[in-house]
Amino acid sequence: MQYRIRHAAALAAACSVSLLTLHSSWAQTAFPTRPVTLIVPFPAGGPSDALARALAHKMGEQLGQPLIIENLGGANGVIGLTKALKSAPDGYTIAFGGIGTHVANAALYKKLAYDPVADFAPIGPAGSAPMVLLARSSLQASNLREFVGWAAKSRANASYGSAGVGSISHYGCVLLLSAAKQNITHIPYKGVAPAMNDLMGGQTDFLCDQTTTALPQLAGGRIKAIAVLSNTRLPQLPHVATAAEAGYLLDIRSWNAFFALRGTPQPVVARLTTALQHAVADPALRKQMEGLGVDLPKPAETTPAAVSALIARGLREDVPALKAKSEYLD
Repeated sequence: MQYRIRHAAALAAACSVSLLTLHSSWAQTAFPTRPVTLIVPFPAGGPSDALARALAHKMGEQLGQPLIIENLGGANGVIGLTKALKSAPDGYTIAFGGIGTHVANAALYKKLAYDPVADFAPIGPAGSAPMVLLARSSLQASNLREFVGWAAKSRANASYGSAGVGSISHYGCVLLLSAAKQNITHIPYKGVAPAMNDLMGGQTDFLCDQTTTALPQLAGGRIKAIAVLSNTRLPQLPHVATAAEAGYLLDIRSWNAFFALRGTPQPVVARLTTALQHAVADPALRKQMEGLGVDLPKPAETTPAAVSALIARGLREDVPALKAKSEYLD
């Protein structure tokens, strides 16, 4: 009798485990059964928003459900990411972020409203782009050495714009100006679009921007490129010298990534990662992004671990460097 009872209990336990495994497998296969909200914590029309939308469209094709973009700009992504963290960790709300939200903010905010590591489950990297120093068309400089000379003479009356405190456009100019030992008045905007508009209108003197939005504006001739803030010239701007050519050891690139929320089931994160790998593998999208100077990762490199490595390196190296340049952050 005891043997039969033990046998029945063991059989019931095995059935329970089988049902749980079946349920987990079913959940992984079924996700998503409705649209996924992608919170982009930046204003619409900026470089990060453009990249997020292009990849989200392709991800939706693979998932069989659309990714609905919700732009929540403000405080360099803090507002949008804080709202995202109030959602259920089920994969139906995910977020877009990058070097500004997950690295620079850790240096700029004494008490950040979220933990860049503990509060998120990375899905995969979304691409990177070099930064370009842009100036109003009438500025009397055509290369970085001339620009530094201009800044030394004009800094009392000069100003530069950015997409906001802690944004990659702010971060890039802080690193550039600290290397050049020039302190210029910073004017933060609510997104790169209004900053670009004022640069084109001559209300500010220069802007550090990603190629994603810089290249289309350069084609119009209302602004000019002074230098590429990386080690190699860009195929899209072959005649624009790098900062390294002017003697400045700068290699400033933006990077972005997709994030689920902490506690999201691993099979759901894996499903989202697969969708992102599908997106970055699309030949037409890769060609489109290449034309804008954006480097999409290879599908094999599009993993949660790759994002974790980017954040870890940024917190280890970039945050201390940024804090050391606090006099340039005003």
